[in-house]
Amino acid sequence: MGAGIAARLSAHGVRVLTCVEGRSPASAARAAAAGMEAVPEAALAEADAFLSILPPDQASATAERLAPLFAAARVPLLYVDCNAISPETMQRIATLLGAQGLRVADAGIIGGPPREGYAGPVIYASGPEAPGLVTLLADRGLDLRVVEGPIGAASALKMSYAGITKGLVAIGSAMMLAATRAGAADALRAELAASQPALSAWFARMVPSMYAKAYRWSGEMEEIADFTREDDSASAIYRAAATFYARLADPSGDAEITALRNFLAPR
Repeated sequence: MGAGIAARLSAHGVRVLTCVEGRSPASAARAAAAGMEAVPEAALAEADAFLSILPPDQASATAERLAPLFAAARVPLLYVDCNAISPETMQRIATLLGAQGLRVADAGIIGGPPREGYAGPVIYASGPEAPGLVTLLADRGLDLRVVEGPIGAASALKMSYAGITKGLVAIGSAMMLAATRAGAADALRAELAASQPALSAWFARMVPSMYAKAYRWSGEMEEIADFTREDDSASAIYRAAATFYARLADPSGDAEITALRNFLAPR
């Protein structure tokens, strides 16, 4: 997602900085291909805005590490947290950054990475700095929309949407695996195609896209569990989904990924 957004911005004349120190050669190559300019971490403070796009479990640690660096800049930048985190996590990050004198915007990305022929994703932003973010990146190739509300409103929207879509992928995948173990895969596949053709087609598109991202979706489910913590039953659903995705992401889950591929293979 980060590389896709960087490529879209670069194509629209934005100078995009990144730091690849300590990252893999593959990460450095992706950054270069997206038009990003590799600089020392300290040079990131020269930017007008910093878009944090990371696996959810790295969002807080990244903000904590970068806050003093950005606060020391001549003109403190706008820190935009675009990660799939709960409103409570977002608020903690905003409090941490605000204590260093930084401006903060909450953002939630809905949709897939930018690519040729696809206008999305939509980036929803909230908080007092959200209009300024939209103005800063106007006509730069991104679909930016302001969500009325404080810091946390955009994250709440992202959590709610992902809880439905990625939660449904978890449920569908779990039942495909259960049917396979019980010898009912062919019957379930046929019934879904006959009585739920739209859902069958959606699973055929969405489940395979999950395989390489299951490790990241696990952390996102943990954030959604936090988001729904006032409802014990709902929170338990998403904690279980986090465990499910973590299992698929582990090498020990390769057999289940193969089973899902077989279930969804064209007949």
